[in-house]
Amino acid sequence: MARLRTPSWRTDKRSAHERGYTAAWRKARDRYLQDHPLCIYCQEDGRVEAATVVNHVIPHQGDQKLFWDESNWAAVCKPHHDSTIAREEARGVRIGGDETGQPLDPKHHWNK
Repeated sequence: MARLRTPSWRTDKRSAHERGYTAAWRKARDRYLQDHPLCIYCQEDGRVEAATVVNHVIPHQGDQKLFWDESNWAAVCKPHHDSTIAREEARGVRIGGDETGQPLDPKHHWNK
């Protein structure tokens, strides 16, 4: 079985504040969650759950332009952020498939 890579944000020893998660971020995050109140992953599964986390779709890895790019943000619930998204970042492909079972991510090896 393949060993999962640890996402870079888990190995970064800097504090959250040092990585950019400041009062300005919290204010922007709160505004974004007001405008996008539902978890996009739960909606894809046909469920309605409140989003409580703003995820960076493409991990910013310290790039402040990418960090503040709202088109790179997604409203998600904490369970999806801490499980599904963490696994996706470790694997490098989006988890999930269509109704036939075909992987959704074009980068998945089955789609090559």
